[in-house]
Order: sequence, then structure tokens, then C-alpha cells
Amino acid sequence: MRLSKTFIKTLREAPKDETAKNGELLTRAGYIHKEMAGVYDYLPLGLRVIENIKTIIRDELNKLGCEEISMTTLQNPEPWEKTGRFSDQEVDIWFKTELASGGELGLAPTHEEPIVEMMKSYVSSYKDLPIYIYQFQTKFRNELRAKSGILRGREFLMKDLYSFHTSEEDLDDFYQKVEEAYRRIFERLNIADCTYETFASGGIFSKYSHEFQTFLPVGEDTVYYNNDKSVVLNKEVYNEEVLRDLNVTDEKFEETTAAEIGNIFKLKFKYTEPLGLKYVDEDNSQKTVYMGCYGIGVSRLMGVIAEKFADEKGLNWPETIAPFRYYLIGIGENGEKEAEKFYNGREELTLFDDRDKRPGEKFQDSELMGIPLRIVISDKTLAENSAEITDRKTGESWKVSLEKLFDSF
Repeated sequence: MRLSKTFIKTLREAPKDETAKNGELLTRAGYIHKEMAGVYDYLPLGLRVIENIKTIIRDELNKLGCEEISMTTLQNPEPWEKTGRFSDQEVDIWFKTELASGGELGLAPTHEEPIVEMMKSYVSSYKDLPIYIYQFQTKFRNELRAKSGILRGREFLMKDLYSFHTSEEDLDDFYQKVEEAYRRIFERLNIADCTYETFASGGIFSKYSHEFQTFLPVGEDTVYYNNDKSVVLNKEVYNEEVLRDLNVTDEKFEETTAAEIGNIFKLKFKYTEPLGLKYVDEDNSQKTVYMGCYGIGVSRLMGVIAEKFADEKGLNWPETIAPFRYYLIGIGENGEKEAEKFYNGREELTLFDDRDKRPGEKFQDSELMGIPLRIVISDKTLAENSAEITDRKTGESWKVSLEKLFDSF
């Protein structure tokens, strides 16, 4: 990408109606554009970050044998009515729309009902199971107060995975594999050291579910953790009974705020029973399919990471999801020529600031955008047959020879 050829422009001041740090910085740096409260467009840089996050998630899920699909946003009310979840009294976050020919449809806030309905066409025997299916899909939730930038939106991108099994033991086994995959995902996203599996309410279907909470000052959840953070509990389940159940009654717990970025849930028969998803077992008896669901908020992850690593200068992306690895600046006639040579053949790795701007302005934008490494080739560095590299994370700068630059970067 050449900055002289893109419509992206950086802003020196944050929009007045954007109070969350992630929303402010992502807007100022040209990653997102706010349409209205809780609704954002992802511009070229932002979309590249989203796609990099998706690539990491997709890689770990595919290793488990999961298959990717894409489901519809428009929802037939019928399966939702069978589970009682199309009623606005039961689920108060629906966006609904009327057909020109009459009748009402919904915009999907999640996909448990339609995926179970779909599986009725493909599951009839124990030989058809297990099945693991996931998608990356835009969800719609009519939040009363959309706030916190892209941490809580009315329209957002989610990865939702659904698994189907013949037994609770098989569900438990896959559930554990997803737990481990999530840990690998967060490790690759550089947030494993501040993200914790958290006990949350399992409702009437299991004693607990598990959330993945990233400790964050602007997080909307309250969690409690013990000294070594080996036990973390959502406020909704933090009580003496649960502590006794987990055998941690003698430990002192601290309170903090956190942002939920994922969850995993053993649904068992919650949706498969009312929707009639059954299979014929080896003994020729009909049995109900066990089910699990596993979510990760992809756009929320982007906001959490933006919040977590930002500093007073701007964004600071981990290299694994940064839109580009290098922010390239050429200064002076010869510096610009050498920068052009470096850029050619490295377009996918390099954001080339070839605008007719002062060097200081380019340096500011490189810090605001948070690209991991800044490369400056100038007439001054060329006098030493070198280029200057600056690490965005540490602020450290060093010189490398042009030969090493072209061979190793």
C-alpha cells in the first residue's frame, strides 16, 4: 500500500462523539469509520487486521477438524419460536424486519437455532457424528447502549463454532480441545498473559460455562481472581457456595474489570431437543444429539488489542496481526529512490509513506498507526550505506546496512 494512493487520512484530533480509546485511535489512524453508535466500517488497514485475526483462529480450528461455512443473516422465525427465543420478551436484542409480501424476519444475533435446523438434513445416524462447524459472520444485537468503541456494537463480527456429538463424553473431550485451541489463539495474539479462563454461569444446562476474559480497565465485566490467577470468576457466580465448590475457600480474591473476548458452552440438549435433532444409534434406537457452542468476538478482539497495547503516541500492534510489518519512509531524493527499490517486491509487507509530507508528520503517523517496524532511508543514512530501523514497541532504533536490509527484511 502506498499512502499517496489511498483515500485513508489520519486525524490529529479524535471525533467528539468517540470516547473509548480504541474507537478514538482506530478512527484517527484510519482503521475504522463510524457510521452511527455501535456501527463501524472497516477500512483497508482495519480489514487487514481483522483478516489476520481470522487467519489465526481459522488455523487453530482447522487443526481440530472443524469445517468452515457461511450462514445467512436473515432468520426464519420458525426454529426460534420452537425454542422460545424469537419473542422480544425472552430475547430483547432482536433487530426484526418485515417482508414486502407480509411476515417477519430477524437479523441473526447468534446461530444456534438455524445450525441445528440445518443439521437435520445431514444427521440421521451415529455414523454422521461428530460434526464441528464454524463461521465468521456479522451479528446484529439491538443493544440499549452501544458504547466502548468496537468493544460493544450493534453490528459486529463473530466466530461461532458448533459441535454435535453422540455422547456427553465426546462433547467433554471436544470441549477440552477447544479450550486448548483458544489458549493457543490468545498466545498467538500476544494477550495470553492477560487473558484468563473464567467461571461463569452455566444456566440450567450445566453448572458452569467458561468465558475468556482479558483484564482491561475499560472492560464491562467485573471478575474476581485469586493470588496466582489460577481461579477467576465472573461476578455473577462469585459467592461462598461456588468458592467451596471449587475448593478455594481459604484464598483471598481481588476484583478487577475485564472484557469478554470468547466463551465456550456445553449446550447438551438445549436446542437439539426442541428442534428434534436426533440420530439412530448402533442399537437402532433414536437418540438426541449433544451440542456445544464456542464463540470469539473477532472485532471485539481487535478493539481489546488496540486498547491493551496503545500508548500516548498511538496504536501498537503485535506483529502477528499488524496490517503491515514495515512502515517505510524515504527522505531526500536518493533516499526516496532507495525506498522505492525496497518497496518493489515487498508490497504485502510494507506500508510505504510516499506522500509529499514533512518527515516529522510521517514519523507521527507511523507511531499512530502502530506498524511494528519503521524503516527510514535518507540521504543521511545512505552516506553510511545504511537504513534506520525503529521498533514501535520498544522505541529502540538501530542502523542496518543496505545489503542486510535488502537481504533480511
